[in-house]
Amino acid sequence: MIASMLRVGTLLTLLGLAAVQADETMSPPSKLSALLGSDADEAFARALQPRIFSFPEDHGPHPEFRNEWWYVTGNLDDEDGRRFGFELTIFRFALAPTAPASESAWRTNQVYIAHLAVTDAEDEEFHVAQRYARGALGLAGAQAAPLRVWIDNWELAAQRGSDAWRLRADDDQLGLDLELLPLKPPVLNGIDGLSRKSANPNNASYYYSMTRLQTDGRLRIGDNNYTVSGLSWLDREWSTSALSGDQVGWDWFALQLDDGSELMLYGLRLRDGRWDPASAGTFIRASGDAIHLTSDDFEISVLDTWESPAGGIYPSQWLLRISQLGLELTVTPVISDQELFTTVRYWEGAVDVRGRRDQQKMEGRGYVELTGYATD
Repeated sequence: MIASMLRVGTLLTLLGLAAVQADETMSPPSKLSALLGSDADEAFARALQPRIFSFPEDHGPHPEFRNEWWYVTGNLDDEDGRRFGFELTIFRFALAPTAPASESAWRTNQVYIAHLAVTDAEDEEFHVAQRYARGALGLAGAQAAPLRVWIDNWELAAQRGSDAWRLRADDDQLGLDLELLPLKPPVLNGIDGLSRKSANPNNASYYYSMTRLQTDGRLRIGDNNYTVSGLSWLDREWSTSALSGDQVGWDWFALQLDDGSELMLYGLRLRDGRWDPASAGTFIRASGDAIHLTSDDFEISVLDTWESPAGGIYPSQWLLRISQLGLELTVTPVISDQELFTTVRYWEGAVDVRGRRDQQKMEGRGYVELTGYATD
């Protein structure tokens, strides 16, 4: 009962943080833009200049910043070739720049939210679960040595004596237990890991990815258990202000191609519908070498849309062009409806990739995230 009350209080607090007034002449800001916007206590740390990253320490928390996330997505197949996509994300939000001056185990300035989603391509079903808790009394937390980030029995944790991580989550109708083994080292996005999100230098994050994780384990939907394997992707960001007041959200692509390369792009959308020039990306060669991409280096064209039954129209197929790489890719969702109804409503789903690089055919899989299209 006490734990439930704490979680309800957390949710109400976050919804209170997200309450904003919309300008009726333009697209209204989303809850996400309110949570990640520039209106933050000046005592929080900010990502203002490149830093030296240190691993494995930076896999752990950075509580001096207002928010951060551990974001894992992947595409898996069972032994019969049945296709699944999954997302497990743990978000950390600081409600104040410093912890309360108290020795009580009840006191904390940290809030955690987790989203779990599974796409069942064969049955064209999408399953979602959510948890949230205060970072007190062991309900939720994050540590670096050894790495462990958790809410209740949902966790991302380093495997003792191994380079692998374990990803676990178990809900009433949904669960997974996966081992993630890095096939490439961490990739720093932006300029040496500093990812600027607008012309205002205050709007930036520290951002790295682990773009190819061999993934094996178990996935459960209802009473059905599947032994699965495939590839996953970890995105890590921490910041205090990641969006400016005239930005409503982003379109994010994380694509793993069959030649061993990967592509990450994000398009930041302004309230008037244009792309922000701060939109950027990273191309990672099969060797692991990374190429930073600015908004001038790529084109994102929407080929189709999907209208949510709850309101809002999302892009639903894209053409990506990167001339300097000779790359042209068509990205298509595995199923159209991969919308999460959580603290923030957004679309996050498994996709297929087909295209060419220098006239050579290529295929791949990946994940796309679309935020700010639903404002309720």
